[in-house]
Amino acid sequence: MRTVTDPSTEPSRLDLNADLGEEVTDDAGLLEVVTSANVACGFHAGNAEVMRAVCAGAVRRDVVVGAQVSYADREGFGRVARDVPADLLRDQVAEQVGVLTGIALAEGGGVAYLKPHGALYHRVAFDEEQATAVLDGSGDLPVLGMPGSLLLELARRRGREVRLEGFPDRGYTDEGRLVPRGQPGALVTDPDEVAARAVHLARSVDSVCVHGDSPGAVAAARAVRRALEAAGTTVTSCWSSTA
Repeated sequence: MRTVTDPSTEPSRLDLNADLGEEVTDDAGLLEVVTSANVACGFHAGNAEVMRAVCAGAVRRDVVVGAQVSYADREGFGRVARDVPADLLRDQVAEQVGVLTGIALAEGGGVAYLKPHGALYHRVAFDEEQATAVLDGSGDLPVLGMPGSLLLELARRRGREVRLEGFPDRGYTDEGRLVPRGQPGALVTDPDEVAARAVHLARSVDSVCVHGDSPGAVAAARAVRRALEAAGTTVTSCWSSTA
């Protein structure tokens, strides 16, 4: 499986992922377009019934399922920073992965990778204690994250597979981080612009993400896929179907 190391090299294969199971978007519509699904595991959104429906749909469409773990923060949709003790966070991650894995297996699939959500995603990019807790709680699952994330470096040291992710529907700072939500330029909503940004990001990542809770997520995902394929990129999962 490809991990891009030379940004000047135009990739021929790219994964397209989206956040599903959050009860705020058209999961079925996104499953028709994406190749990987980051499924909410109940701590920031979703429940067993929703997870079951997404996993069943993913199996029917050959979409790979990943566990989208988060802080326990349904009120803030997992986007509020939390100071959670490492042992508790480890157990919470293990619980989320375990629940989704059981449901996915029951639907004839499995969980192929791990992706933190929201505030946890950003925290583990630089916080060694929190990143270690996430890894300790997630077994040996491969990990998806932004280039430069400490979580990915620690995963590599453990011999775990990692994949690099880009966000065509989010603005970036000059330092390569995402513009905080609520600030000007944080969200990109025009499907054509999202698609163009995805083609550019494809030069340096393994997967691009379209946020499922963004307005017009399905239209944006379709535009991204069309643009990538028009640029000669094969849109396909970067994961094995099961871990």
